[in-house]
Amino acid sequence: MTCQTYSLFVLSVIMIYFGHTANSLNLAQLQDDIDKLKADFNASHSDVADGGPIIIEKLKNWTEKNEKRIILSQIVSMYLEMFENTDKSKPHIKHISEELYTLKNNLPDGMKKMKDIMDLAKLKMSDFRIQRKAANELFSILQKLVDPPSFKRKRSQSQRRCNC
Repeated sequence: MTCQTYSLFVLSVIMIYFGHTANSLNLAQLQDDIDKLKADFNASHSDVADGGPIIIEKLKNWTEKNEKRIILSQIVSMYLEMFENTDKSKPHIKHISEELYTLKNNLPDGMKKMKDIMDLAKLKMSDFRIQRKAANELFSILQKLVDPPSFKRKRSQSQRRCNC
């Protein structure tokens, strides 16, 4: 895959995972709009290929559909942030932005989950108060790891049936 097709590929993956179908998305028009966007950003410059892709590589470790929805919702927000600093009067930018906003509005929980992950990463685990709280919660966390909710539900349902 060449550097010129990364934007379309990422956007296509995002659209597919967020439930856009071929009927609601004109890929030919989107390709044309992305080509115009590339021209706006001078994406054919030689330094674009340096170091390889910066976004698409991040998707490799996110294998399950629900996981990908989390990372893709973050990627959509990044693209929307990128478009905040562009000329929104250009039709191609407006079209791409509208598609991305539609996708973002379809998955508000993905952003919430991403925020949770980012909040956890910001915890100062060297702080004694945080350590006390974490120690207090450790057993509950381990229980959730050892006994997943779906297994717990099945067991509690079978217990209710036995008591009847």
